[in-house]
Amino acid sequence: MKTIYIHILFVVFLSAVFSSTAWAQKTQLTGTITDTETGKPLAGATVILKGGKQGTVTDNQGRFSLSVSDASPKAITVSMIGYDRQEVKLSDNQGLAIQLRSSSEQLDQVVVAASRVEESILRSPVSIEKLDARAVRQTPSANYFEALNNLKGVDMVTSGLTYRQINTRGFNSTGNSRFLQLVDGVDNQSPGLGFSVGNLLGVSDLDVESAELIPGAASALYGPVAFNGLLYTKTKSPFDYQGLSVQQRTGVNHVADPTGDGAKLFSETSVRYAKAFSNRLAFKLNASYLKGRDWYAADYTDIDPNTNPEQRGANNPGRNALNIYGDEVAQTLTGIGRVSRTGYAEKDLTNYDVYSLKLNGALHYRITNSIEAIYAINVSQGTANYTGSSRFMLNDFRLTQHRLELRGKNFFVRAYSTAENSNNSYNTRSLGQLINRTWVRDLSGNVVTPDKADATWFERYGAAFSGSIQGVAGQNNDAARAFADQGRYVPGSAEFDQEKDRYIHIAGLQGAGVLSQSKFYHVEGLYDFSSHLPAISLQAGGNVRYYAMETNGTLFEDKVNKVRVSEFGAFVQASKTLLSDKLKIMLSGRYDKNQNFAGNFTPRASAVFSPNDAHHFRASYQTGFRNPTVPDQFIKLNVGPIIILGGAPANSAGLNAYENSFTSASVGAFGAAFGQDLAAGTPFPQAVAKNKDKLVKSNVPYIRPEQLQSFEIGYKGLLTPRFLVDLSYYHGQYRNFLINQVVISPKSDVLLADGSVNPAAAADVLTAANRQAFQLYTNAADRVSTDGASAGLTATLNRDYLLNANATWAQFNILDANPNNIPAFNTPRFKTNVVLSNDRITDRVGFSIAWHWQEAFDWYGTFTENRPGRIPSYSLLDAQVSYRVPSLKTTLKLGASNLANNYVVQAYGSSAVGGLYYLTLTFDELMR
Repeated sequence: MKTIYIHILFVVFLSAVFSSTAWAQKTQLTGTITDTETGKPLAGATVILKGGKQGTVTDNQGRFSLSVSDASPKAITVSMIGYDRQEVKLSDNQGLAIQLRSSSEQLDQVVVAASRVEESILRSPVSIEKLDARAVRQTPSANYFEALNNLKGVDMVTSGLTYRQINTRGFNSTGNSRFLQLVDGVDNQSPGLGFSVGNLLGVSDLDVESAELIPGAASALYGPVAFNGLLYTKTKSPFDYQGLSVQQRTGVNHVADPTGDGAKLFSETSVRYAKAFSNRLAFKLNASYLKGRDWYAADYTDIDPNTNPEQRGANNPGRNALNIYGDEVAQTLTGIGRVSRTGYAEKDLTNYDVYSLKLNGALHYRITNSIEAIYAINVSQGTANYTGSSRFMLNDFRLTQHRLELRGKNFFVRAYSTAENSNNSYNTRSLGQLINRTWVRDLSGNVVTPDKADATWFERYGAAFSGSIQGVAGQNNDAARAFADQGRYVPGSAEFDQEKDRYIHIAGLQGAGVLSQSKFYHVEGLYDFSSHLPAISLQAGGNVRYYAMETNGTLFEDKVNKVRVSEFGAFVQASKTLLSDKLKIMLSGRYDKNQNFAGNFTPRASAVFSPNDAHHFRASYQTGFRNPTVPDQFIKLNVGPIIILGGAPANSAGLNAYENSFTSASVGAFGAAFGQDLAAGTPFPQAVAKNKDKLVKSNVPYIRPEQLQSFEIGYKGLLTPRFLVDLSYYHGQYRNFLINQVVISPKSDVLLADGSVNPAAAADVLTAANRQAFQLYTNAADRVSTDGASAGLTATLNRDYLLNANATWAQFNILDANPNNIPAFNTPRFKTNVVLSNDRITDRVGFSIAWHWQEAFDWYGTFTENRPGRIPSYSLLDAQVSYRVPSLKTTLKLGASNLANNYVVQAYGSSAVGGLYYLTLTFDELMR
């Protein structure tokens, strides 16, 4: 089943290619495009043969060349951002001289993602932002992905050079499974992680044509992952963007690093080559390689929850430092108090010399002027540090994708596969704890086995503190720690490095390694019936997805019983214009079915009222849902005192965890009361009988999708031809959030036939051998809501200056919900962006400057067991100045990301990210 869909599409692909007709007689269409007012050549203008897909773009001298057949339509469409679109009739195919006039097109772009059809951004039924190729070229940020942070409503968490995570409208995290990222329609998520790894894997800046972003639910058109929003990145066609482009970016970071480390070099090399033959066959190749020293997670704040805040700090014997690992292991010693083991700093356990390698190739064949077949392969590999339930090193993490597509003017059929390879990745916190258990000596000086190491270390500490060890001062915590640490492997030593490497390559509970070679396969299609239905516009589509998880028993119980999950979805969308094209009504509906959940229907309804071409009012009702990831459904990890159990019914078969268990809180209350009575002399059976009714049978439902309903109103209008305002307000209601719940399952039935608590089950929970603790994946019935508003201003000023400014407000309303049942909102109330740019101050000089500010807020994450960590308010200033040498097709850019070098932590426990200063040299479309 896992390959049948690709095989079917491959047959269709080959049949279409080999059934195509012979190529017609070709002639060459050439010309130049210039600015009407200045007469200067326009680089990057798009030239498309009317009625087909054939096209090209102008070079740095404003010149273009396009191969056309005798049968081709005799007209071309010429467009460029910031200029009026123009249609030119062809009476002579030689030496065209075309002039474009400046206009507000920068303010009225064409978008696709909002409705899955081309439409004016002014008449989009929902909020949408767009970053085009011109903006990518001008951004002062180090790459296009980072530049997304300047778009309205975006929240971005930067964990390091190679890992950034994007989100919109709250419930933010460093691994965001609620936000869909597509590259040319391909889901960029990792099958095992269940989310996209940001900018680590994906597309090179040289190949980005545009990026469209929808803040808010897009499930009605894109399915379960688009719960909080969608990023759709489109790459450059090899027909339109030909030639060789080379970009070298060199820079430094760690300037004035608070850790005391000196400045480090950063380098990124990108190459793109594309070639078209007779406007029928074209290919492109991309390669990008980035390397540098990542920023450090070096916050040693004592966060031990069992120590009073005023007693925390470097001198606390029970210290649990945020970015030191191994010191989480602690005990309360009689006569001493709380004591933690000596841990290892993250910098000694992880790899901060990171890299990102992105390789891409694509072959395009135009069967006719309107039907195109595409095969593409993407291979990405890199390293990154990210914060989840622990700190993880994604080491040599690889994602391989194949895409096969047939696309026409009103349809597409697409099949792709995604495979990950995680052989060298590891859990940094676990690594510190494991190394700590390899060298501990008993009181006789003999190294003990790892299973006895922690208890022996605390025994040594207690003996030294009590004064029982000759030559060691008693009642001295420092002396006791030094004695307990005798034999400790020092970071950088041969013994330390040997144990570190050994545990990295042991996957599962016995080591720190994270193994996954999981895959998923996806087939989808869409057809636009609008040309056959003059009264309405109608689109319909659907998809099938199949997950094949492979962890060799380290995360799932999949050595024998393989974890396989299939799902499908289908949608239909209809729209109609009324009132002389002033009112546009759109209705969408999608049905999705995962094999482990009931089917889910997500509708969307919207209306756009445009009293004239300048002013547009919109209102929409949107719904979203999110299927639990495959790990949420099927993880089965026995960590000793507790089994972590995914919430799919099949995953817990025979364990009775959901059906036959007590709540953890009631077991605690029962145990305390039983213990008091037993100490007072009550016999065991009577003490059980007296207190058994304190036990409460758990009622944990199997896992199911999260749900969202959202209402949005907005206005987008041209107050003048050069002045655009975009306003929006939304209200969202959420339910069925995914949570974890701990239960205790006894061997006996928890209830008797009459519904009362079984005394035998009550006795079971008092004995470790007769009970099992489970951490179950489930959903909370609690409801919460969010509200938000945003305002954006875009102005094209005199002399080609462009101003973008936006501000966003977001509010979380917990209502009557239990805070323990709701994922962290992790979003500042206020944030704002201002970008001022001019690509042509002179013929050769351009610049851009961007300012971002956001308010302080508390970050909650599983890394700190959902205890809050403060993220202070901060501002970032990015800037660049560019210099062009048209004769050499070369641009030189000097820039800085975080120019003021503010070391900022954007997720509690993650790295403090400072400035990046760079020089970029770009040779564009050589050998064209």
